Amino acid sequence: MYSLFHQRMNEHLKDIDVYEAGKPIELVVREFGVDPKDIVKLASNENPLGTSPKVAKVICEHANRAHMYPDDSMYALKEALSKKFLVEHENLIIGAGSDQVLSFISHLLLNSSKSILTSRVSFAMYDIYAAHHGAKVIKTPSYQHKADEFIPLIKKHSPSIVYLCTPNNPTGDAMDIDEVYKIIEATDSSTTLVVIDGAYMEYAQAKSNRYKIEPSKIIKKYPNVLYLGTFSKAYGLGGMRVGYGIAREDFIKALLKVRPPFNITTLSMAAAVEALNDTEFVEKTLLIHSQEISRYEEFAKEHNIKYIPSATNFITYLFEGERESDRLYEYMLKRGVIVRNLASYGMNALRITVGTKKQNERVFELLSKALN
Repeated sequence: MYSLFHQRMNEHLKDIDVYEAGKPIELVVREFGVDPKDIVKLASNENPLGTSPKVAKVICEHANRAHMYPDDSMYALKEALSKKFLVEHENLIIGAGSDQVLSFISHLLLNSSKSILTSRVSFAMYDIYAAHHGAKVIKTPSYQHKADEFIPLIKKHSPSIVYLCTPNNPTGDAMDIDEVYKIIEATDSSTTLVVIDGAYMEYAQAKSNRYKIEPSKIIKKYPNVLYLGTFSKAYGLGGMRVGYGIAREDFIKALLKVRPPFNITTLSMAAAVEALNDTEFVEKTLLIHSQEISRYEEFAKEHNIKYIPSATNFITYLFEGERESDRLYEYMLKRGVIVRNLASYGMNALRITVGTKKQNERVFELLSKALN
């Protein structure tokens, strides 16, 4: 049965690796018998403060509308986003997470004669969506987004899509806005789309204005740019699956041709609108994060651990011993602390979501024991 199905499978899909999400709490409970209340999940870059109480209240208030299809024009959410980013409704497309918008872009632009360009280590879904369409994946030599690495490859290959993930997932580094402009200006606007993935932009711009990207300015200046954002990180709505893209009207119109109807839920839309209104919760999130990530930097220095300076809500620790990230990951996992092993990206590294003070103390306790 399987072999027959496999023979009929789209050729482009046969060798694709399945995207590996962070291990869920339920799986760790089943595999290692850890008490659920003792598990600390810091693998998926979720907001450690949870969801805003105001947003949770709105979700409950809208629960009696769960049987109804949402407003497919998404007027309320687009209105809130347009006010925040100073763009028009026609500049917006909404997705079930920003990764769904990535799938729209791939459907629209890619086929087996096309290519994409990314940094060597970046969000895995760029590669996976390209593979869905048989497109070639070109990568820069390093994990960092460097204009002098991107520009020669743009000139040589004329990729259909250039992905600039800033701050970058899973490494955490961010691009200076001047570097972003250099790369965009090296592209041919008639053949190449530049996707700026700003999933962690709230954290980056809180750290430094030099990382700040304003979608209204960048799409006004450049016709071939799409900016991506999400409610899954700073807004604490990972479970509601809401993301958005911002671009010029003609490109958004084209993307809408591949968007399925009612692609986010009534509850998700209500939650996202309220999340945008609750600026106090986001400010609290960013303040606590800035305090706690400094503790990770201090811990790294005390234990001679190299790390990538982060502009996100996670930090990446780099190790030198053979398969050290594998060993540390397993050690922590068996004791109920879930982090992300980056061995699958070819890195001897752990990516750790910055949690609450109590959660982070548990990480430091276990890492200290494992390193000794």
